[in-house]
Amino acid sequence: MREDRRAILRSIAAASLGGATVAASAADAQHPSVSNDADMHDMSAFPPQWKGTEQIVMLVYPEFTALDLVGPHYMLSSLWGATVKIVAGSKAPVRSDTGLVFVPDLALGDVPRSVDILFVPGGGQGTLAAMQDKRLVRWVADRARRAKLVASVCTGSLVLGQAGLLRGRRATSHWATHGLLREFGAIPVQERVVWDGDLVTGAGVSAGLDLGLAVVAKLRDRAYAQCVQLLAEYAPQPPFDAGLPSTAPKDVQQMTASMFDRLLVEMKQTARQALSGG
Repeated sequence: MREDRRAILRSIAAASLGGATVAASAADAQHPSVSNDADMHDMSAFPPQWKGTEQIVMLVYPEFTALDLVGPHYMLSSLWGATVKIVAGSKAPVRSDTGLVFVPDLALGDVPRSVDILFVPGGGQGTLAAMQDKRLVRWVADRARRAKLVASVCTGSLVLGQAGLLRGRRATSHWATHGLLREFGAIPVQERVVWDGDLVTGAGVSAGLDLGLAVVAKLRDRAYAQCVQLLAEYAPQPPFDAGLPSTAPKDVQQMTASMFDRLLVEMKQTARQALSGG
């Protein structure tokens, strides 16, 4: 049994490492004779539900928050049999709000009309610009109509709201923008990961790790997700208990919240325009 468990971990690790970086797909294209490590293991004894065929697209846009994407990308890339693609307005490199640069696999127009999972990350001013980008919002609304699962992390839920996808739906967002969810007709829920049928939304930034694991468990099973969590050594022990407004020192909470004052006004105006059809 111990060797069986090791084989499972090796196989999932190989699948994860084979799809966890944007550069990997480019390297494979340049060296097609190199096989994916996952193919070197005998998968025949594994539960059949452990292999899928999901087509997953993860949107990026200028000044999005990198960790909103990277955490879920690691988890979703661990799905045996799934294909994960980064998409953007064009195939030009996209700079995140911290300066990390991502090279998209596909431009919006190159994405198939039907995908299994559509994921949208959040950010600050970059997300506001995305909410105001009518072409991008129309694309999100169009692909979401046929997707089996629509997901977001942080203020990515506001992009979904702008696309008309949150009306009457339970959802969450970053704590600073949580109150804006009602502007889109959503039902705000104070939870780290919120499910509503084929919609799953995550709270701020680091919640993407939890959302990614939750999606892995739903698409495979609990044991598979636990293997992925173990491989990631995801066992958070933050040095401070200041990750929520309710636990952070009052002066820290007030100072941090004030950073969003202008952004919240602009996002609310944009949301109301969307709700009124403007």
